[in-house]
Amino acid sequence: MYQIGDKVVHPLHGAGVIADIVERTIDGVPTTYYALRLALDDTQLFIPIDACEKLGIRPVCSRAQAQAFVQRLDDIARGENKGWNQRYRENMLHIRSGDLSEVAQVVKSLSAREREHGLSTGEKKMLLSARQILESELCFALNCSPEEIAQVIDQHLGA
Repeated sequence: MYQIGDKVVHPLHGAGVIADIVERTIDGVPTTYYALRLALDDTQLFIPIDACEKLGIRPVCSRAQAQAFVQRLDDIARGENKGWNQRYRENMLHIRSGDLSEVAQVVKSLSAREREHGLSTGEKKMLLSARQILESELCFALNCSPEEIAQVIDQHLGA
C-alpha cells in the first residue's frame, strides 16, 4: 500500500504524487482511492486502491535505474513499419506495459515516422502521451526539470 507523498507511475498517464487517500461511496459501495496528482499537468486521478496492481501502478524507478535507462536510449530500436491500425494497437500495448523501454520505443518510432511521413491525429496524440509518460517519470527519478528531460529525449530518441 502506498502512502501520501509517494511517487508512483500510472502506465497511461505517467508519474505523479499520491496527494491523498480518500473514501468515496459510488452506487452504495464505499471504496478507498488514491488521489494521484500528475507531475506534468494539474490533473488529479482517483485510483481504487484495490485496482492498483491490475492497472499496473508502480513506484517511480530509482535514480540509478533512470540513469542506466538514459544510457541505453540510443540502443532502443524502432518498431516495425506496419499499417496504421496494427501500428496503433502495438504502440498502445507498449504504452500499457508501463515499461520505460517500451514507451521509449513508441516515442522513437513515432518521432521517426513523423519526420518521414507525418502522423495522423491519433498518432500525434499518442506521441505526446508517450513523451509525457517518459518525461514525468524521469523528472522525478533524476530530479530534473521537464525541459531538461525533453532535451535528453530529443537527443537520444531523435525526437
